[in-house]
Amino acid sequence: MEVRWLEDFLALARTRHFSRAAELQHVSQPTFSRRIKLLEEAMGSTLINRQTLPLSLTPAGEIFRELCERITRDVRDTRDRITALEAEVSARISVGSTQGLFSHFYQSWARDAGIAERLQLNLNATSWVGEQFLEALDSGECDLVLCYWHPDLPWGGRLTADSYDWLVLAREHLVPVSVSDEQGHPRFALPGSAEQPVPLIAYHSRGFLQSAIEGHLVRSRLSANLLPLNENTQSASIKALVKQGFGMGWLPRRMTEKSEQFGSLVRAGDESWDVPLEIRLIRLRDTRSDDLLTLWKTLEDGYA
Repeated sequence: MEVRWLEDFLALARTRHFSRAAELQHVSQPTFSRRIKLLEEAMGSTLINRQTLPLSLTPAGEIFRELCERITRDVRDTRDRITALEAEVSARISVGSTQGLFSHFYQSWARDAGIAERLQLNLNATSWVGEQFLEALDSGECDLVLCYWHPDLPWGGRLTADSYDWLVLAREHLVPVSVSDEQGHPRFALPGSAEQPVPLIAYHSRGFLQSAIEGHLVRSRLSANLLPLNENTQSASIKALVKQGFGMGWLPRRMTEKSEQFGSLVRAGDESWDVPLEIRLIRLRDTRSDDLLTLWKTLEDGYA
């Protein structure tokens, strides 16, 4: 999980010293100081009292530290729940899934397809990024990969029919979302302006989704003035930051449905900003597993 702003602030809150905190975060002090300043600008408040020695937190900083610690606990609890799920599964076919699809697609799809008991989720996959999923297939670390797919993946050309088989299980869209203001309008709305760019919680460039957003904006000739605050590999991390009001972000529609229903998140742009995706299940074409071939045939019949 990559949430640099949270880690930076907690490191500074612990050490009360910019140089020592920067060393803990393995960055130079100027870079670290800029990141803390950008965080304060996003919050619209001074979090660090730089006039004291050692440094101290402002009242707003104390509140923000409590928020960071709650998010950290939530992330730890989520990882513990995922680990517990692994212990409950006794299956033979290993599946590598992106964390977002595991949380919002995999379980209901496997259950509805009647194959949940035949699958075992490879929890190492929650730390894989982008092309590493295909590398895991190639190395035998998993038998199947469940992931998003789109034509703008920089390494998408390696998914060739002579090496892999795949099924398109569903279609999805990335939707731009933001928290709402008191009138129910997005606090951060596209397209922004040069004078007031929209703060963006972005995806990591090596993942599946950032190149989809960039390609869609180019093809649709949509011009957005964006100020990226940080990069995340996981949609869940982006959703957590967006819901806390740090900026807008693109989320898979499946992750926004409950939030939109209860008013926590609203659209940050109309449907022209929605980014189309496929949800694909991929396997190596050359496999010696009879169980996997039987399962694949069952799925082919259902998605023909």
